Amino acid sequence: MKARIVLLTLSAAVLAACASQPRPLQGTFTEITPQQAAASDATGATVRWGGRIVDVEPQPNRTCFEMISTRLSAYGRPYWATDDVGGRFIACRTGFYDPALFEKNREVTFTGRIDGYENRRIGGYDYKFPRVEADVVYLWPVRERVDVIETRPPPWPWWGWW
Repeated sequence: MKARIVLLTLSAAVLAACASQPRPLQGTFTEITPQQAAASDATGATVRWGGRIVDVEPQPNRTCFEMISTRLSAYGRPYWATDDVGGRFIACRTGFYDPALFEKNREVTFTGRIDGYENRRIGGYDYKFPRVEADVVYLWPVRERVDVIETRPPPWPWWGWW
């Protein structure tokens, strides 16, 4: 009986560990979207934002990412198949992040502090980007597309009524 209780407790602990965010993405953050941050001054707010990469800009001592923001799942992963975007933002982190790995449309989640704003152009449109000084750059694995083929058994009895 004790072995069963221990096994159930261990199973529950393993499932709970699977259902949480990766450790680097855990914490308390300000609930504000990049779009809301651009409309008001949220400088200094600690945020967890993610989305899809638009562009990667390696600089002499840091790398900056131009991102299109999407909502995050309970695990902290950006939703991919959604047009529900929360604006754009720039996230910068010390060090070199290779654009060959951090390529366009890869999913990334950042944690950090809003340290200012940059005005850039998207085509002919002037856009105000909140800029995050990132503590964490979390690159998610590529989502593999899997086609599921569902087969149903023939109606019972399959040989018919003879």
